[in-house]
Amino acid sequence: MSVQALIPAYNAGQSLSNLLPQVKKHLPNILVVDDGSIDDTSVVAREAGATVIRLERNRGKGNALRTGFKAALKSGCTAVLTLDADGQHDPEKIPEFLKLASPKALIIGCREARLEKMPFPRILSNQITSSMLSMLTGSKLRDSQSGYRLIGREILTKVELETDHFETESELLLKAARLGYRPQFLPIPTRYDGERSFMRPTMDTARFIRLLWRSFWW
Repeated sequence: MSVQALIPAYNAGQSLSNLLPQVKKHLPNILVVDDGSIDDTSVVAREAGATVIRLERNRGKGNALRTGFKAALKSGCTAVLTLDADGQHDPEKIPEFLKLASPKALIIGCREARLEKMPFPRILSNQITSSMLSMLTGSKLRDSQSGYRLIGREILTKVELETDHFETESELLLKAARLGYRPQFLPIPTRYDGERSFMRPTMDTARFIRLLWRSFWW
């Protein structure tokens, strides 16, 4: 079973220097998509042994994911494991994801962080989007915004993603559900250490609403 780790990264040189060696212990095949960073993200990733695709300008997390998915499919891997570059996802859970890997797998890491440790905007946003997506997909989605996922090759081949920002992960869930794929959930711990978020609440909420509206015509 060939699984590739995919990490979209923007100005994440400092966090990647700690994250990549931990990931490499469990999954040596790592692809970092540098989304137009102005720091040493690409240099750090290459020095850690990761394959790097550098985008010339910042186009958004969704665009970086789409770029990485295309490259992963070309490499012939069976599944892709996505992690955020800021270090909030614990690499020690990777073996549990790998046990569930298959071409049809859709595994979502469900965060177990205590509410008082989670930034309030994330709590509210996650609860609202998870509830709305649950209604539209017919599945109980407890953590629709989690970026810690394992996605099988069959799903990535069939689902055509079009968005460029944080709504891309929701788009994948919606389109996979339309094709009959149902996610499994794996409990994961999450670390919130005051890392900077590149989410723009107003703009990203508008994009999410637009995504839901468009989904009725897919």
